[in-house]
Amino acid sequence: MAESLCPECKKPTEVVLDHAAGDMVCRECGLVLEARSIDESSEWRTFANESADNDPVRVGGPSNPLLTDGGLATVISKPSGAQGDFPSSLGRWQNRGSNPDRSLMQAFRGIATMADRLGLVPTIKDRANEIYKKVEDLKSIRGRNQDAILAACLYIACRQEDKPRTVKEICSVANGASKKEIGRAKEFIVKQLEEEMGKSMEMGTIHAGDFLRRFCSHLGMGNQSIKAATACVKKSEELDIRRSPISIAAAAIYMISQLSDDKKALKDISRVTGVAEGTIRNSYKDLFPHAAKIIPDWFAKAEDLRNLCAP
Repeated sequence: MAESLCPECKKPTEVVLDHAAGDMVCRECGLVLEARSIDESSEWRTFANESADNDPVRVGGPSNPLLTDGGLATVISKPSGAQGDFPSSLGRWQNRGSNPDRSLMQAFRGIATMADRLGLVPTIKDRANEIYKKVEDLKSIRGRNQDAILAACLYIACRQEDKPRTVKEICSVANGASKKEIGRAKEFIVKQLEEEMGKSMEMGTIHAGDFLRRFCSHLGMGNQSIKAATACVKKSEELDIRRSPISIAAAAIYMISQLSDDKKALKDISRVTGVAEGTIRNSYKDLFPHAAKIIPDWFAKAEDLRNLCAP
């Protein structure tokens, strides 16, 4: 209900929407203020008479432009109360026919499952579907590890959408595909698509800050420590440190952790970031001489920096 000025009553009154007629009606005098109002909410139906499920079901799913028929094919189901095999000739005809998009739909479901387990946004899932469709059209992935291909498509999509994930994170939802297999699949897909497009494939640049907040959250670090670590990795980009962004992020977390009250063990940082403890130590060794420059003053003073462990 909304309050407006009724031209008949000449006073502010509540306006009620009559859903059956689609009219906006004055609550005081019954004057129809607006007719043929369109309900733009989702259309729902319940199929309680056809199944035991009483929950409302959407009339139809969204179309998918990556599928041959847009994903809107008609499926003939058993009539209500039918037992055993459905003897209808239409049903037998449908079972004999093969769906050309069956493998695509199965791949898209696999990508969706991986994306949901990682908490990725729908745009990344859609981009991964597009990448897989392009590669599948080239008929070049037959005989390859399907789980590794799907995981590699998701990894590339994350990079292109500027929401990168580490290979280890992708590997954790890849149904047993190893990091090496995913890496090989990624290189294969990039090579195939670059040859098809005739130009270099845009992958997006990885920065340490892309991973930092997620790592800090998994470690349960406080807001001030997260802000300090973020400033630390941002300043480190101005230095000539030839380490991977993930290693720099892990080393920055280790450095900030030493200066905070809630210190994190090196093995815990290694577990969350997926970086070996030895690699974190070596990256920390590169950052240590620049501690006074990259650690913000509001988080640690000069005398506090003396508490940092020497590499």
